[in-house]
This record gives sequence, C-alpha cells and structure tokens, in this order.
Amino acid sequence: MEQPTTVLVVDDEDDIVALMRDFLEAEGYRVLTAANGHDALATLGESPIDCVLLDVMMPGPSGFDVLRKIRERSQVPVLFLSARQEDSDKIRGLGLGGDDYIVKSSTPGEIVARVKAVLRRYHQGGVTSANLLEFGRLVVDLRAREAWVDGKQVPLTAREFELLQMFVEHPRQVLTRDTLFETLWGPYGDRHSLTVHIGRLREKIEADLSKPDYITTVWGVGYRFEGAPRR
Repeated sequence: MEQPTTVLVVDDEDDIVALMRDFLEAEGYRVLTAANGHDALATLGESPIDCVLLDVMMPGPSGFDVLRKIRERSQVPVLFLSARQEDSDKIRGLGLGGDDYIVKSSTPGEIVARVKAVLRRYHQGGVTSANLLEFGRLVVDLRAREAWVDGKQVPLTAREFELLQMFVEHPRQVLTRDTLFETLWGPYGDRHSLTVHIGRLREKIEADLSKPDYITTVWGVGYRFEGAPRR
C-alpha cells in the first residue's frame, strides 16, 4: 500500500497548525506537527518527511536556523510560512535554501496549492527520456536529481534543481521570467524569488559570476541556458 505524502508543519501558534492540518489532510496528506525548531529537527530524524512548512519566528531556534540544520543532511522541500513580509526576510530565507516563502495572510487554499506545486515539480525529476546530460564542466542527472561541476557533486535545493532542469531541457532557448516563475511557482508568490534562485544557482555552477558560461541574462526578457548537451 502506497504511503501518503507527509508534510511537517512547524509553528508555535496552535490555531495556524490546526488550520493547516485540516486543509492538508483534506487533500490527502499525512500531517505531522512541531511547535519549535528542536522538535522539528527531532521529527525529521525519526520520520520520512516529504515537505516542511516552517515558521520563521518561534521559541528557540528560528526557522532560518532550523533550515540550516536541515540542509546539512537533506534537500527536502521547505516552504517558509511567516507573518513577516519584509523583502530582506524573503531573500534570506530563499538564500539559505528555502523553496518558497509564504506570508501568513495568504489563504489556506493558496498555501496548499504552493505545497502541491513544490511537491509536483520535486517528484517529476525522473520523467524524461534522456536523464544524463553533459555540458562541459556541468553534468546533470535528471533521474537522480543530481548535478556535478568539475566532477564534484553540487548540493542543490529542490527548487534550485527544478530551475536547473528547466534550463537544461531547453538549451539555447530564451525563457522569459514569467515562464520560469509560473512553471515553478504557479500563479502565486513573490516574483523576486526567481532572481534570488537564479543568483544561488549561478553561484553553484558558474566558474566566473561576472561572465557566466551557462545561465546568461537576456535583458528585458529573461534568461538563456548556453550550450548543447553531450549524451
């Protein structure tokens, strides 16, 4: 029997936890909860988790601190759920490896939709006829959801890999910012997230950020992935 997808909701506000549990369980998800960062990390070490909804401001370690610990051992999709709307917090959360940043003023339905979008893209990595693609220094295994640069594996978050996959599956094609954002994030969210993720991905795969070999900017339009794959 197939196990249900498990979402860990980490928040110290009981009302929010109860609301998210109701909406996620109505969509067929199994929901685990934690009221603080310490309990969240303990749960992640004990149970298989498919996705994490993570509050930023909690007693004990902040959500940012918890994400750092998670990324030391896992690339599980993590979506921040926060009352704070400042751009600096969004940039920090995404820069640390978060896959999305959602403000608590969003409707529960929107939050569930964004969980679905992250999980859908995360589990589609192996759906392709050509799974191992080589671009000079860069090698991408779509089925294993792994990337190497100069023979060394590059740690990518779920959203960073999804973005890289979009590029390598469309080499030398200009992808508009709207196309990239709506494919990966859907109709919701802060479009500045795309800029942050592009920057993070470039830091991990480019030899010289001032002269990128792979992800180039097409000013006023979007981005283009340079190079044809050797299979």
